[in-house]
Amino acid sequence: MQQQQVTLRSVAIEGTLLGMAVGDALGLPREGLSARRAERMFGTDELRHRFFFGYGMVSDDTEHTCMTAQAWLASQGDVPRFRRCLAWRLRWWLLGLPAGIGMGTLKAILKLWIGIPASRSGVRSAGNGPAMRAPILGVCLEATPDVMVEFVRASTRITHNDPRAEQGALAIAVAAACAARCGGTIDQPDEPIQSIRAVIDDAELLSLLDQVAEHLARNSTAAEFARDLGLDRGVTGYIYHTVPIALFCWLRHRGDFRASVEQSIRLGGDTDTVAGIVGALAGATVGSKGIPQDWLDGIIEWPCSIAWMRQLAERLNQQAKQQGTGEMVRPRPHNWPGHFLRNLFFAAVVLVHGFRRLLPPY
Repeated sequence: MQQQQVTLRSVAIEGTLLGMAVGDALGLPREGLSARRAERMFGTDELRHRFFFGYGMVSDDTEHTCMTAQAWLASQGDVPRFRRCLAWRLRWWLLGLPAGIGMGTLKAILKLWIGIPASRSGVRSAGNGPAMRAPILGVCLEATPDVMVEFVRASTRITHNDPRAEQGALAIAVAAACAARCGGTIDQPDEPIQSIRAVIDDAELLSLLDQVAEHLARNSTAAEFARDLGLDRGVTGYIYHTVPIALFCWLRHRGDFRASVEQSIRLGGDTDTVAGIVGALAGATVGSKGIPQDWLDGIIEWPCSIAWMRQLAERLNQQAKQQGTGEMVRPRPHNWPGHFLRNLFFAAVVLVHGFRRLLPPY
């Protein structure tokens, strides 16, 4: 049984990394557009990569996931060390001039650069940053839930000290842990929701979880659920909008990676983050083999390519097996100068997309 669980976790770790990247890349060209405008610009055909001549690139969502994974490898299971490692990776990441960084995350990293310790650098924001770092912690630490809570708290408070940010990130981490244990399918969607409820103490989020369960029982569509939450024009960057939508899309189409991600993107709004989180949860459920190959092949990234992420997943798997032994698996080398050059190209493509949005159809 223990060996089976280790195998499931290994599959889930790779699926989480690659699922985040695929959802992020597919959602990126539609970020900030309403569902109606996105449909007029891109049509209603099956989703495909549209960021750069039929190919996709990832945004800060996937980058934060990889930095969190690298910091966990370097931490050797020590929470303060994890906090310091992640804080330094965020500092260097900002020097690479990433496009589209959230205001809360930007302020927090600037505080880190002027010497404020990572334990006090978070700003009062309930944005999505902590939620996009949470799935990989959930799958890596699914066997030690109490430790997982501590790591999620540390990851959150580096950038966001609003309690809602921590509660939302914890909900996603627990969901990812449930996905890692399920072995490909989730027979009863109530089980993950109950697992999340067991660690959440915020009344607003508990109420939202009730609404997720109610709409799943009704067999509602993602669009119907979004309307009930008042998100007709798209999912916002507020973590208590993103988390229930991500959980619903994952559980509504459990075991079907393509449907989960596609339905989350068609809601509009903060599509790269929402689809990235949904992709991470769905990827943790079905593994990398359940991710459509055309969506994986369509991502062009450097220096953190899909192959690089697969190698990172292998190191995470080794470290997860060695927890408690005192042995350390070193993080993957990161090409920071190359990351800066990549960001210059990425920013130029984003600028072209911005000008395109000034044109019809409206």
